[in-house]
Amino acid sequence: MQHDPSLILAIAAVFFVAGLVKGVIGLGLPTVAMGLLGIFLPPAEGAALMILPSLLTNIVQAGTGGQLRLLLKKMWPLLIGLPLGTALGVWIGIGMGSGGNARLAQQGLGLALVLYGLFGLAERRLTLPARGTSVIGAACGLVTGALTAATGVFVLPAVPYLQALGLERRALLQGMGMSFSVSTLALAGSLGAGGDWLASALALIPTLLGMALGQRLNLPPVLFRRLFFLALLALGAHLLW
Repeated sequence: MQHDPSLILAIAAVFFVAGLVKGVIGLGLPTVAMGLLGIFLPPAEGAALMILPSLLTNIVQAGTGGQLRLLLKKMWPLLIGLPLGTALGVWIGIGMGSGGNARLAQQGLGLALVLYGLFGLAERRLTLPARGTSVIGAACGLVTGALTAATGVFVLPAVPYLQALGLERRALLQGMGMSFSVSTLALAGSLGAGGDWLASALALIPTLLGMALGQRLNLPPVLFRRLFFLALLALGAHLLW
């Protein structure tokens, strides 16, 4: 990555905003970061920068909530499917590191952001059948992993699946932290040694500052979530265009 001062400032601003969103609603760091970084960086470079900020903040989130045993019992098919799906995505050639796929990955990211934005604005809760939850969880893990390999975003369909489990808010946030941690590790494995780890470590600073500020804001949750999903729609439409 080029060490242009204006580019460095832009990247710092992106991670500050992504950390701010994460601090307010408990998710959205990789989605916002990849959406904004995709405007001026190839998806693979943006994903490499995101690894350490995403991993650290999600490990902290995964360790908070006190529902680890319950969540492992409910989520194990999803957690197993995530790295398998990422490996499958790389194997069939849709990984961001694959030659000539940068443009396709960027458009895939745009589509994922649009779909997630529409899902969030619909404010609908999915429900799961009494039987077959494990199979659905594993399938969601595989699809989410494949999308992670292609776009660096790991919210679809993992987050809707977790919401459909009917978890209370603290457990849901902890479950998302667990899912995102596994996805981040799988993404790091797919990128190999090609990432700029020093730059990723430096990106922790604006991320943590933004997250600390976000945790202190008292915005109405419903208003903020609507603005968040509208912003995702706009970013996704821009990347598709």
